[in-house]
Amino acid sequence: MATRGLEGMLVKLWRGGDYELTVTGRTEITPNYLRVHFAGARLLAEQPIHPTMWIRGWFPDGARSHQRGYTLVNPDPDAGTVDIDFAMHDGVATRWARAARPGDVLEVTVLGSDFAIPAPAPAGYVIVGDAASLPAINSLLDAIGDAPARVFLESAHDDDRELPTVRDDVTWVDRADNGGALVDAVAAAAFEATDHFGWVACDNRTTREVARVLREDYKIPRRAVKARAYWAA
Repeated sequence: MATRGLEGMLVKLWRGGDYELTVTGRTEITPNYLRVHFAGARLLAEQPIHPTMWIRGWFPDGARSHQRGYTLVNPDPDAGTVDIDFAMHDGVATRWARAARPGDVLEVTVLGSDFAIPAPAPAGYVIVGDAASLPAINSLLDAIGDAPARVFLESAHDDDRELPTVRDDVTWVDRADNGGALVDAVAAAAFEATDHFGWVACDNRTTREVARVLREDYKIPRRAVKARAYWAA
């Protein structure tokens, strides 16, 4: 069994909950986007499900395992099933997903996922992400129902625009200038949004820049902006 190293020791100190998810199948949504289906009854029975909920998966790489965060997709506590979507690129997690077959086990930890829908409800939402954060965005959009939302999504591949989205009125922006094109598109659409909530999850640099735009151009208060980098540029 691969060891978790210092990451594992820290997570244990932080009292993360450990679980096993067993692969039951897989669906290729596009050539660059893979959905892996799991049985995970104990996790779903013991952990309250909330919008954008994510887990830390432990992906083996030789003698070591490395953690990567992934959003829970289609969690069904009654059936004990859940999916995880992988935006395919060269990395330890996507290599595991590419090779995963029914019966394979993924060790996961629940720690750090604590998002709640803001209350009282904001006048609307400004949501910015990409293929990696799309599962979380769909989860958020499901949770807020028909509340007004302006959604910007960055596409790294032509077929990203074929990915399932909860809403059809999404502004897609081709990735260019290391995320700069997305930042520019969000800034160009700015409006007075002091009573809105901002949610952004892209690569680390783009996330910082978009969060700044939401605060400075949209005038969304800092406390009403949730920003998390989903990957490192």
